[in-house]
Amino acid sequence: MLAEASPETMDVMLREARAHLQNARLSDAEALCQRILKTAADNIDAMYTLAVSQRMQRQVPAALKTLDSLIAVDASYGRAWQERGHCFRDSGLHEQAIAAYQRAVTHNGALVASWRILSEMHDSAGREGPANFAHAQYAHLSALPPELLSVASFIQEGRIYKAEQLCRAFLQRNGHHVEAMRLLADIGMKFNAYDEAEFLLESCKVLAPDNVSAHFDYVKVLRKRQKFELALSEASELREKEPDNPEFEMLYANENLAVGNFDAAMLVYEALLSSMPNNPGINLTYGHALKTVGRQDDAISAYRRAYQVRPDCGDAYWSLANLKTYRFDDPEIAQMRERQASAMTALEDRYHLCFALGKALEDRGDYGASFEYYELGNRLKREELKYNPARLTNEMRLQRELVSTDLVNRFSGAGCSAPDPIFIVGLPRAGSTLLEQILASHSQVEGTMELPNIFALAFRLDRRRVVGEEPEYPGSLADLTHEDVTRFGEEFIRDTQIYRKGGTPFFIDKMPNNFRHIGLIHMILPNAKIIDARRGAMGCCFSGFKQLFAEGQEFTYGLQEIGQYYSDYVRLMDHWDTVLPGKILRVRYEDVVADLETQVRRLLDHCGLPFEEACLNFHQNERAVRTASSEQVRQPIFKSGVDQWENFSSYLDPLRDVLGPELAAT
Repeated sequence: MLAEASPETMDVMLREARAHLQNARLSDAEALCQRILKTAADNIDAMYTLAVSQRMQRQVPAALKTLDSLIAVDASYGRAWQERGHCFRDSGLHEQAIAAYQRAVTHNGALVASWRILSEMHDSAGREGPANFAHAQYAHLSALPPELLSVASFIQEGRIYKAEQLCRAFLQRNGHHVEAMRLLADIGMKFNAYDEAEFLLESCKVLAPDNVSAHFDYVKVLRKRQKFELALSEASELREKEPDNPEFEMLYANENLAVGNFDAAMLVYEALLSSMPNNPGINLTYGHALKTVGRQDDAISAYRRAYQVRPDCGDAYWSLANLKTYRFDDPEIAQMRERQASAMTALEDRYHLCFALGKALEDRGDYGASFEYYELGNRLKREELKYNPARLTNEMRLQRELVSTDLVNRFSGAGCSAPDPIFIVGLPRAGSTLLEQILASHSQVEGTMELPNIFALAFRLDRRRVVGEEPEYPGSLADLTHEDVTRFGEEFIRDTQIYRKGGTPFFIDKMPNNFRHIGLIHMILPNAKIIDARRGAMGCCFSGFKQLFAEGQEFTYGLQEIGQYYSDYVRLMDHWDTVLPGKILRVRYEDVVADLETQVRRLLDHCGLPFEEACLNFHQNERAVRTASSEQVRQPIFKSGVDQWENFSSYLDPLRDVLGPELAAT
């Protein structure tokens, strides 16, 4: 019976169905897929093959129904959107077809057919820019060997292990093939294996010095490896190869921004805008830079320009909302609603619009409609990310089980003795930027940014390369020597020097998720100060749920997911308090709002700093701030934001259930 068929038998049946399809035995392919789906209703490959066979038999309504079922199972399956585009194209619905093909390449940028048809359809509609872009993508992919095209497709579909196997096999047969090395570097980036990716791309530059695409990727991996000065140097060299290439100009400006050369970055952005004033991407990036340096009015103008020239530019609307102080007018809200609902709007723009609409309607007191948009935006983003909460829960469990008092004490007297770093940890949206701004207003302290160095070190100590493997870290900490942890601490001080412009004795690393590595931090930097920015569970979790982050923080895109993460965070911080008693100062956001001076004095005492009045007037500090709270920390303390979650209380039962009554009441 089919009901008892093994996975191997299912695979044989699928191969047979595909063979029928290739041999134009369409009804046989359809019948076989229908048999498979009676037993395995969620089999994506069977649904896809069925839809193709239905379309080719001119059963377009049936094919679209099958594709709806497929997309309900996996909305990020690019081939399903491509097939949907074929259905609309065959029905003469060209705009719907374009929207579907665009969704296809958003999810899988290696779909050659989608790029080719997009190029043709945009060209027929007189859209020169999109047509040229699509044709360039098509031309590049068409030139790849078939194996590498499959690798690119597997990467886009998240089948990274299969992509790696195929790519390495290709390289073994073909030697130093630059495009294969680029793809393998991309795979390495997916695993955070930045060291291997850097080696591959540096080799590409040596083997093919004129390959500007490999050089461009090399700059990006250098940034990921925190080699900002070298990244800037390479971006400058790349810029000289093609002086009129706006993409390389943008890269050069971005690398200047990364090292704090704000004036140099602004000059490039402004030069680009003088020649391309209607480019939404340049306006958007320029707006981000203006926001970072506190030029809010100019940032607003840049963001508005971005959506004026591309009305579905979701990131422009979200960037306005993310200022936290901007208020949308009626026409803007109407336009956002229209674009969010349009079949022509790409997935990334849709969820950006959802978060922007959530904020706009919340500001107007329409909490029901606001929550609907927040929830939709989170769902769309969560489907894109495919976040697995069990992974982080397991990682934090391992920290509690393996990083013990005995292990930490074994390294007593080791590590780098420098007292320079002040780590502010916790959850995002818990007040870490506020604490950073307070401390950075002190004459002896410099604020930097959310530094990736500790996470990069943890990754090096893990050494995993395949998803699903049991992590080696933090168990690998037990294998370290005193010399190892001292060297790691000295490397941290050396590698973070690039961020320190003011010459102060102390600097802040405010990467919130560093709380997962406090044992490692103490081992390598025993004299560093650590501050836990804590906020009440309901307020913290809901604030994270409302926030669309530029990258990372995957755990925030669902009430249950963020509630589980908060619970794991509290358990791990309790563990650190036991292992390192007195090491961590906990500062509650609600206490800072209620009594600023008392909490400022606690902070300064913990850091061994004398009191300075400037720390109470932190909002007058004109330093660059790169996080979502940049505009809020440029204002005096306000109490209205503490309990905003209560406006949505009736929608938050899933969060309460995960937190439990004790945490939910904090």
